[in-house]
Amino acid sequence: MAGKNDSCSVGSSLTYLTCLMDKWEEWIDLDNLEDYLNYANYLLWLFTPLIVVFILPFFIVIFLYLSVLFLHVYKRKNELKEAYSNSIWDGARKTLATLWDGHAVIWHDYEIKGLEKIPEEGPALILYYHGALPVDYYYFVCRVLLQRGRNIHSVGDHFLFKIPGFRPLLEVFSVMHGPKEECVKALKKGHLLAISPGGVREAIFSDESYILLWGSRKGFAQVAIDAKVPIIPMFTRNVREGFRSLGAIRLFRWIYETFKIPFLPIYGGFPVKLCTYLGDPIPYDPDLTAPELAEKAKCAIESLIERHQRIPGNIFRALLERFHRRGKED
Repeated sequence: MAGKNDSCSVGSSLTYLTCLMDKWEEWIDLDNLEDYLNYANYLLWLFTPLIVVFILPFFIVIFLYLSVLFLHVYKRKNELKEAYSNSIWDGARKTLATLWDGHAVIWHDYEIKGLEKIPEEGPALILYYHGALPVDYYYFVCRVLLQRGRNIHSVGDHFLFKIPGFRPLLEVFSVMHGPKEECVKALKKGHLLAISPGGVREAIFSDESYILLWGSRKGFAQVAIDAKVPIIPMFTRNVREGFRSLGAIRLFRWIYETFKIPFLPIYGGFPVKLCTYLGDPIPYDPDLTAPELAEKAKCAIESLIERHQRIPGNIFRALLERFHRRGKED
């Protein structure tokens, strides 16, 4: 800017405007502007994937709330026509199942191996490994409803019933929080019942090594014994690659252990290949004790993991399985 005055004097409007532009160019130093833009572009490229993986899980939450909204609309439409009918929710349940099943196929190429092991009628207790976000179980419930015509009753953690607005969805899909007597009652009525013995702890603190975190829990085994029903083991390949948690961070572990609140970030939403495997049913045996049956069921799920999941899990490999199916034996 050599040869120019330090300040712009008021003259003709064109001269004054030209002077201001010169001052602006001098202030921002256009010689370095390209470097600034390149640096900003680098930061955007660096942090965008990180932002995306923490945003994608919220789409599942949004989808859940849209499901709740649909139930409210459906209820208002049908409550006058079938106000006291027990089957009022059948249409809504199947409609939501169809939407979720579509999401499963499009986003995860979802499959179930061994669906024929789910009985067409009569009770059974289904035990499954709990992912960081158990979308695989949501898909499984919907697929069984659509293809086997059976609504699975589920045992959920108490915190689910405290989430604002979720109760209609939990009721329509028969989610209960126990206790053991209610589980036995549901099975004796001939329903299918699903339990994840690891529960929230497994969801938070398990990782790509797929270790079962059941502790000393054996109440589910006593439920099966009291109801005299078989146990069907279940595992979904790559469920930890779809969504992952930050349970290894000490702060989040301390929060959960102190307040029993599953407050921690979940990241992912990757369109990995998901495939649910059902093992051979473990028949009711009156000679087995609850601890023995619990150990037998645990070994059955660990066997499914060993057969069908490459450990440690890998997100990139799980993505490639959408196109290249050869991995662990199906």
